[in-house]
Amino acid sequence: MSTTPSNTTPADTTQSDIWASAEHALAYLGRADAVPHRTEGEAGLLESLPKRVNRVLDLGSGDGRLLALVKTAHPEASAVALDFSPTMLELLRKRFAPKAGDAAGEAATEIVTHDLEKPLPPLGTFDAVVSSFAIHHLPDLRKRALYTEIFATLAPGGVFLNLEHVTSATESLHLRYLELAKRKPENEDPANKLLDVETQLTWFREIGFTDVDCLWKWREYALLAGTRPA
Repeated sequence: MSTTPSNTTPADTTQSDIWASAEHALAYLGRADAVPHRTEGEAGLLESLPKRVNRVLDLGSGDGRLLALVKTAHPEASAVALDFSPTMLELLRKRFAPKAGDAAGEAATEIVTHDLEKPLPPLGTFDAVVSSFAIHHLPDLRKRALYTEIFATLAPGGVFLNLEHVTSATESLHLRYLELAKRKPENEDPANKLLDVETQLTWFREIGFTDVDCLWKWREYALLAGTRPA
């Protein structure tokens, strides 16, 4: 377990309160676009998807950046984008609205309003469940419960790929991460509830995922993966 303390919100402030704010959502997007080496992690996620993806679920879709990349690689896949921030939902609807120039055969994207702090709604099964810098906003107990729900949502042989913000192993490594990422401690996201890689991979194994691994990592950014056995 990491010795780096997680940032937490005040006890009387919920994630719903924070992300209902357009100011917070837009500020987060501004920082997200500047994440160092993000494209490397995204490339690793795309190459780890199954060869055939008929249906994909994106958890905490934000403005749809990751899902757009997945759909570019797999235009035949129908998709569900899940978020609850009004600002993010508006951006998702704009990004994935049907357009006259869409490629023939490109599958539709369904936008679902849902707070990840609550159990996933019935959505059917998926060949891939993906997420990008979203689940680390959840309390640790909810993270583990969500991973169990994801496992149940996957079709046999389906993969879960989580591009995530995690803790450093030590405080000095955390400070070095902040230096390299050009961030100041006082400007860290108050919504963060970070957790180390190994704890999360251990949960994956306990839940029943196979081929569990950290497929890519740069400092506090990691691509966590697991497969539901066929």
